[in-house]
Formats: sequence, structure tokens, C-alpha cells
Amino acid sequence: MKLTSFDFHGQQRLGEMHDQDMIDLGRAHDLFLSKVTETHADTPESFPQRMIDFLEIGEKLWSYTSDLTHHVHGLLPEHSRELQQQKVLLKTTDVRVLPPVPVPPKIVCLGLNYRDHAEEARVPLPERPLLFGKPSTTIVGPEDPVVYPKISTQVDYEVELAVIIGKRGKDIAESDAFDHIAGYTVFNDISARDIQFGDKQWFRGKSFDTFAPTGPSLVFREQVSDPHNLKMELRVNGEIRQRSTTANMIFKIPQLIAFISNVMTLQPGDIIATGTPAGVGFYAKPEKRLLKPGDLMEAEIEGIGLLRNRVVSTE
Repeated sequence: MKLTSFDFHGQQRLGEMHDQDMIDLGRAHDLFLSKVTETHADTPESFPQRMIDFLEIGEKLWSYTSDLTHHVHGLLPEHSRELQQQKVLLKTTDVRVLPPVPVPPKIVCLGLNYRDHAEEARVPLPERPLLFGKPSTTIVGPEDPVVYPKISTQVDYEVELAVIIGKRGKDIAESDAFDHIAGYTVFNDISARDIQFGDKQWFRGKSFDTFAPTGPSLVFREQVSDPHNLKMELRVNGEIRQRSTTANMIFKIPQLIAFISNVMTLQPGDIIATGTPAGVGFYAKPEKRLLKPGDLMEAEIEGIGLLRNRVVSTE
């Protein structure tokens, strides 16, 4: 199951993509409450409409949600027309897919966490994770535009696997790390390299509005057998710029969660962007291959999804 945040007529809701349709889980819950909740005594009377609310309820809701979607799938395609009339089944053309967590409490990012990326940057491998943050205003969803800043001339891309936290925790042991993960999504860490390197620190150059495309959905952790063995790729206008695997991470996800939670409390909805492999535009040879207005970025991770965003001018 891939849990998706979407907007329908100005209202934020939760759903699951099914072929060319979106299953509205809140409406499905209202319609099938008596049929699906017999073995789910802890299910709330109303289904949450926002991802953070969903995550804060905890894992007791995950199993119910899986059963709910299976119930709807069992009615398709025979009862598609009725489900459309009841607004349980919506056309994807009638909704706007949002970032999985539209306003995350925190966005924690990793720098130089892939060996090949550190090598192309000609810097030593880090001895411990290098952390930086992005504000929540950087977050945009699939198909949303990335705005090219007026004060930069060196905008770059970075495909990354993002972890979405599902359970609050502080000083989390590596052995317990996966218990705190809700799931995963695709993350594109956009950077204004001239500002990033001119400042000699990373925050401002990576914090422009729209500089963190995320999505298209949250893929639950149980559906990803090994997050450290996923193919990943980023294309610009159809041309492959990055191609690697999450196996090349220097610091693995349990190490990252333990390291970060030693400093700060992790909360449901927090995003951890785990770093990018080689192939970013700034280090391309024989000359840099940076983004420009009009470019279409496609960031894709095996089993997680495809994230598409076009670069647009501020003018």
C-alpha cells in the first residue's frame, strides 16, 4: 500500500493510488466502517485526513488501513461506477497529489553519505554523519514546479531515499531504529551551488522555497524488504544523470536514526533525506551540467516511486 496525500476541492485528504484512480480512504472508511472494523476494535470513529494525524495514531491504524484498501480492491472493477458516485473512487485528473507529508515537523538531510559522491567532490569520506536541515517551506509534491531563484545561476539536483518517521523517539538504539520508521519516499535535494559554496555552509543554498520535491507516496516499511538495496536514478529531460543504488550509503539508516535522535527527538512526520550518489550537475565533466528553467527532472527509486518536477523561472 502506498499512502498518498492529495487535495480534492481545496481539502487535504489521504488516499491510495489504484491504477488511474485515487481511493479516498476517509470516504471508504465512512462507507465500509461496519464491514471492515469487526477485527479492529481500536479503529477511530473517523479516518484522519492528514498524514501527520495518521502517523500519530500509530501502527494500530496501519493494519486497518490495509484491510480497508483490500476491501475496496475487491469491489473493483465491478462496482467502480457506484464507488465513483459515492466519491470513494476519484479520477486522478480531479485531484492534486501533494507531498506525502505536506508540512513535516523537521527535515534532516545527510551530506556526502555516498562514497561515489564524496569521491566526485574530491573530499574525504566523513568520519560521522554530516547533518544539515531544510525548512518545511522547501517541500513541494510530485508535478509541482521548482522555482529557479533570481539570485542563483547554479541550481542542481540530487535524488535521495527519504525516511518518514512514524514513532516518536529520543536516543533510539540502532537495533530499534526500524520500529520508528513509517515508510519511505523519493526526495530531490535541490541546491543553489553558488550560494551553498559561497556561504561555506549549506543551509541557505538548499533552503529556497520549492527546493525539496517529495513523493509521490509513503511506501510502508513492511513493503520494502531492504532499503539498502534499491536502484535509484535521476533524469533531466530524459537523459540519465544519476544512476546508483542505496547499497552505496556510507552510514546506513539505523546508524542515522541513532545518531540524529541522540541530539533531537524524532517525531511522526519527520523526514530524513539519506544522501545522494554521484552524478550531480556541479561535478560533471568536462563541464558543469546544471539545471535551467524548463528542465524536467525525474527522480526514481525502485519500489518507492517516480517523482517528476519541472524547473520554472521566477519571471
